[in-house]
Amino acid sequence: MTEQKDVFTRAKEAAQYIREQGVDDLEVGLILGSGLGELADEIEDRVVIQYTDIPSFPVSTVEGHAGQLVCGTLGGKKVVALQGRFHYYEGYSMEVVTFPVRVMSELGVESLIVTNAAGGVNRDFTPGDLMMIKDHINFFGTHPLIGRNNEEQGPRFPDLSFAYDLDYQELIKEAATELDLSLKEGVYFGMTGPTYETPAEIRMVSTLGGDSVGMSTVPEVIVARHAGIRVAGISCITNLAAGLGGELNHEDVIEVSTKIRSSFKSLVVTLLEKM
Repeated sequence: MTEQKDVFTRAKEAAQYIREQGVDDLEVGLILGSGLGELADEIEDRVVIQYTDIPSFPVSTVEGHAGQLVCGTLGGKKVVALQGRFHYYEGYSMEVVTFPVRVMSELGVESLIVTNAAGGVNRDFTPGDLMMIKDHINFFGTHPLIGRNNEEQGPRFPDLSFAYDLDYQELIKEAATELDLSLKEGVYFGMTGPTYETPAEIRMVSTLGGDSVGMSTVPEVIVARHAGIRVAGISCITNLAAGLGGELNHEDVIEVSTKIRSSFKSLVVTLLEKM
């Protein structure tokens, strides 16, 4: 059995285990970034499954990521939330980083809301802003679909013209207006980390069209689109990128994302109600 077929087999096994815990009829997946996992605490009729209990599931090693799957109802939708994601910089392969999205697909999820804590590159952004992701740039130097393709799971050459669903973008804007939230829009620039970028690299990101920069999201979105899952994306701008502000550290990222989580939670729940 090839490695590519094996990942789909393992995704099916993981999904079957999750179903055996009483989880079914899922509609929307949520991937919650650094400091944003508290949203999962709002989920009703919760079924909580530790990553360590799910067959073949990786384990998150980053502060601010709880490391559990939370299933239930939020915003009137049956959801499955990743309270803690996986990153390429942790030493995981792209296959492992995106494995939870494959599992979500096997569970019948048709829509995905991806969130992240990101550095602000656009000079109109300030820490505490929420940015709707309109598009992304993959600067990881690799790609999660490299390797043999499984046509049953998705096409060999997926079209990413509309990686972030245009209808969902309108719903995000409607939700922000209803909540009287200031909403930025922009392009998310994905890099490997784990270092924060140099000022020169941030000038490059700006020149190439990035409005925010981070170390996640892009691989998960690519795999979601490959699987036919519609995507909405929201960045929490937790700091100004290198050269635009002060010294960067993860503790400040967590602190800012904690301060704005009320607005973030309201936006995501209202979006779910509209989806």
